[in-house]
Amino acid sequence: MTDHSHHQHQGHVVAHERAPARGESAAGRHAGHADMVADFRRRFWVSLGLTVPVLATSHMIQEFFGLRGALAFTGDEYVGLAFASAVYFYGGWPFLSGLVDELRRRLPGMMTLVALAITVAYAYSALVVLGLPGNVFFWETATLIDIMLLGHWVEMRSVLGASRALEELVRLLPAEAHRLRPDGSIEDVPVPGLRRGDRVLVRPGEKVPTDGTVVEGRTSVNQALLTGESGPVERGEGDGVIGGAVNGESAITIEVTRTGADTYLSQVIELVRRAQETRSRTQDLANRAALWLTLIAIGGGIVTLTAWLVAGRSVGFALERMVTVMVIACPHALGLAVPLVIAVSTALSARNGLLIRDRSAFERARELDAIVFDKTGTLTEGRFGVTDVVAAAGRSDADVLRLAAAIESRSEHPIAAGIVRAAAERDIRFPGPTEVTAIPGKGARGLVEGRKVEVVSPGFLREQGMGTTDPRVAPLAEQGKTVVYVLVDGTVAGAVALADVIREQSRDALRRLRRMGIKTMMLTGDSRTVARWVAAELGLDDAFAEVLPDQKASTIREIKARGLTVAMVGDGVNDAPALVEADVGIAIGAGTDVAVEAADIVLVRSDPRDVAAIVELARATYRKMVQNLWWATGYNAVALPLAAGALYRAAGILLSPALGAVLMSVSTVIVAINAQLLGRGARARLP
Repeated sequence: MTDHSHHQHQGHVVAHERAPARGESAAGRHAGHADMVADFRRRFWVSLGLTVPVLATSHMIQEFFGLRGALAFTGDEYVGLAFASAVYFYGGWPFLSGLVDELRRRLPGMMTLVALAITVAYAYSALVVLGLPGNVFFWETATLIDIMLLGHWVEMRSVLGASRALEELVRLLPAEAHRLRPDGSIEDVPVPGLRRGDRVLVRPGEKVPTDGTVVEGRTSVNQALLTGESGPVERGEGDGVIGGAVNGESAITIEVTRTGADTYLSQVIELVRRAQETRSRTQDLANRAALWLTLIAIGGGIVTLTAWLVAGRSVGFALERMVTVMVIACPHALGLAVPLVIAVSTALSARNGLLIRDRSAFERARELDAIVFDKTGTLTEGRFGVTDVVAAAGRSDADVLRLAAAIESRSEHPIAAGIVRAAAERDIRFPGPTEVTAIPGKGARGLVEGRKVEVVSPGFLREQGMGTTDPRVAPLAEQGKTVVYVLVDGTVAGAVALADVIREQSRDALRRLRRMGIKTMMLTGDSRTVARWVAAELGLDDAFAEVLPDQKASTIREIKARGLTVAMVGDGVNDAPALVEADVGIAIGAGTDVAVEAADIVLVRSDPRDVAAIVELARATYRKMVQNLWWATGYNAVALPLAAGALYRAAGILLSPALGAVLMSVSTVIVAINAQLLGRGARARLP
């Protein structure tokens, strides 16, 4: 954000717009913002109480209610001056100090307008009380200050809700941890006191104090508030856990692997803070508009004053018109239009495992024409899985898979693991094999239920002079799938085809992207046959196969040369050059390692639907920004002529300074509420 936007709010309206001091925590900044809300609330109520005597001593108010005789007394104008002075100096102090700050930086803004308006009105009225001919309107000045304070108070409460995300993240960590001593006893220590290598006990229902690895026990942990995962995830010995996750049903012992700023949660907090403070291209437009509106308001106020004086109206009337113009033109709503939306969208994305490292790249995501996915580990699971089972006559698919799984249950090979996993997923039970031996480079054999069963490659069949005439097998091999044959007592009983398993979420993600008019492509080092099969299964618009890691960046350049705005989605390691080359680089499945330097956006989960979610969120965020900017500028376009009195002679319409302040405050609150509505609409689209 630019200085202009910052000083429009005098540094106390949008607390998250400023950079933190060294060592300052998110909670500290949040607490400071809460103090400011309390300060405006206090000033409002005190000023409102002081306004009552100002109203009671106003001759205009007395005459309006027919109480002139009952309330008037000698020297009442001096009583009104005293109370109006108290309202002006106490209630108006935030605006007066803001004026000094803005003028010192040569960036006149909202505080300048409000301070000038109340100062001119107060000073003129005070001079009238002291003998200058004219009209006193202390009550307009006091009510104007009251309404401005109320508007700021309400608005800041909305802003506080948007900036609360960082404190919510900080609160995820417990204050203390149960550290295990070498003798096995437990001591409670503050979490900041933990060191790498320490062992910590986490009881059921407690929060994990910092990032670590499970060294004892098995449990489920709920890390939905950290990664957006919908349900608990299983964790056992050797698995990593994230600080802030809630332990489930069993006690576990973890060994600390990361502390302080290196932890996942600390990195997320830092990413959220940076993203909320990053300059926005849309904000630049808002800042320029706000600066021009400030200059127009000051110039318009002077022109309005001069025009009414030339037209023969009294100084009091002309001054009131000028004050109203300056108040109603305050570009406060314009200054909040973009930063509030940024705060809401960034907090929302962080809570759902969508971490924005570069704000401008996130804004570019709404303009994407094409998204290029890495295949392995992104569109696919990066592991072998059974895609087809072909059974010979007289046998069922389940029987073929049962026999294959029995033999392969004794092997650690990825193909063997895929077959065993497929049997388990289909709830197929298999007996334990005996006399299992490997056939080097060709497969494995053994006895299952007393019969010789072999799981072998096509090369083994050729060596043995055995062939298969089943027409269903050849197309599987042509798709680039790995095919193994199951032999029972030397006879082919069937075949099992395996391939890198396509994620079920990939289909939904690509459907959503196509509905948004975005082309979907794939980049892989695999063979063309495998690429064609995956592309056909997912309905991709294009696929690039046999691409080496160092060629991926040049492929992205080729796609951009077509005139397309391109995003690259990969794992953030071997895809780093391509992520940098793309208009938007998205690292997916980063898990607990969120510091993926090459990516603009980090998606914690290995869920391609998050790619669609980030594009949808980027588009929704931009729509909210545009809505807010239209409201903030459109309101001024209508209200300014009314404030100047353009319809006074034609229709008798006049806006008082107080009513102008009400309209200005309402405009600001509408912008704040509209920004908050982004969260409600976007949550429905997030997976």
